[in-house]
Amino acid sequence: MADEEAAALSRRRLAVALPVIGVLIAIAALVVGFVTGASPGGGSAGADGASASNPPRPAPTAAAPPAVVETFDRAAHSLDDPASIWVVVNKLRPIVPDDYEPADLVDVPVAHTWEPLMRHEASDAAVAMFDTAANEAGLFLASNSAYRSYWAQDEVYDGDDETTARPGYSEHQTGLVMDIGAESGECSLAECFGETPEGAWLRDNAYRFGFILRYPADKRDVTGYTYEPWHFRYVGVDLATEMRETGFTTLEEFFGLPAAPDYE
Repeated sequence: MADEEAAALSRRRLAVALPVIGVLIAIAALVVGFVTGASPGGGSAGADGASASNPPRPAPTAAAPPAVVETFDRAAHSLDDPASIWVVVNKLRPIVPDDYEPADLVDVPVAHTWEPLMRHEASDAAVAMFDTAANEAGLFLASNSAYRSYWAQDEVYDGDDETTARPGYSEHQTGLVMDIGAESGECSLAECFGETPEGAWLRDNAYRFGFILRYPADKRDVTGYTYEPWHFRYVGVDLATEMRETGFTTLEEFFGLPAAPDYE
């Protein structure tokens, strides 16, 4: 009888102990899994801590740089119409018709050697530029030449194709050009004008008023003309500013036109 009671007692103790042991084993498994990186479901984790049932997420790809959008409309004005402020005239692009005369020529009320005429818009811009040079920098400018008709250009042309344009090929005929010098006359129509305070101010500030230095010193092979630091062409503030900001110094290069070093 005593043996039966002892066996029953042992069975009761075992019945109580088994659940406790099971709980302890489960706790131990959780602890081991936490320490080793194993997932609670028993799957082993990779080096990056992801389980076999939960593969690692791919690393995010770098965002592509924003696309550069051309905002300047290069087709806003004609390059061929002589009445356009963007007309390009050079040794390969004559004025058509060759006897063209602007319909809106006006006197330009600035100091001058020869009484200047320009198209109305260009005249207003030139007056503003002369006034600003005087008010901002104490520099006094003068016009040496502006609009010239086909027949006036015929008289000016001296046969040197690097320094003067043939009749029908001169920007002066558009009414958008002024040859500018110092009112004092220092270095008028000479390369040394570019080294004067007046020439340097125009080089750095003309774009503010819509003018560009049309024949830079290093662009003879593009424009066909030697350096003329006095020859300023009106193209409007938008284009003059865009050319300055993008580093273009000639109309041919900006608009992707053929260079015009010589007549055909």
